[in-house]
Amino acid sequence: MKDQASITAQVERLFNAGVHLGHKKNRLHPKARKYVYKIVNGTAVIDLTKTVEQLQAAVKFLKAQAKDGKVLLVVGTKKTVSQYVADICKEHGIAHISIKWMPGLLTNFETLMKNVKKMKELEEAKSRGEWDKFVKHERTKLSKLLNRLKKLYVGLTDLKKKPDVMFIIDIKKEKNALIEARKHNIPVVALTDTNADPDTITYPIVGNDDSALAAHLVIKDVVEAYAMSNVVSASNAVPLSSAVLPKSK
Repeated sequence: MKDQASITAQVERLFNAGVHLGHKKNRLHPKARKYVYKIVNGTAVIDLTKTVEQLQAAVKFLKAQAKDGKVLLVVGTKKTVSQYVADICKEHGIAHISIKWMPGLLTNFETLMKNVKKMKELEEAKSRGEWDKFVKHERTKLSKLLNRLKKLYVGLTDLKKKPDVMFIIDIKKEKNALIEARKHNIPVVALTDTNADPDTITYPIVGNDDSALAAHLVIKDVVEAYAMSNVVSASNAVPLSSAVLPKSK
């Protein structure tokens, strides 16, 4: 009874944010049909009891990943979520791409790391006043280069390795990110609407990915679940100095 009350409360919360509003019937993906409660005035209405179950499964998975020290990458570049993704991920120190997914980002990961390093070096040199020794047009060139690198890599500053798991908002918009994740066998949690195939995702969350209010609610739940478990994991880590090391043979 308690679980049912909790599910009902979650359904109401998602409903109030408009998570249940899918696409028009003519844009309904055949494999998303099983998550549709009914068609109203030509629009697919998503079964939120199933969305709640999916959200709970995704959150449980990400909590386990965080506790195991796995690295999460969040991808959301559409206008309705871009700034929110940047803000919430920055707040929790989570790697993210909120402006543009670079093709081959995972495949050419070493190149990515070199570009991130270059961006850091340019920022540090500028903050130390080292740019002052250059003439104006050289400083302008450096500034343009830094801005271009920041546009592409600013959310990846602390990424030290390939992500172990990804959270994608709108798999149709971020199709290249999904293709690369699958190619590299990286499990994906995704907020996906009724116009996409949810079977291509490890942990799909079928819901309205076009509305800012709806998407922000799901993003908040997912990101904060990972972030909080990551904090707990870090606080429970045993310092090397106090760890019991095996005796040498």
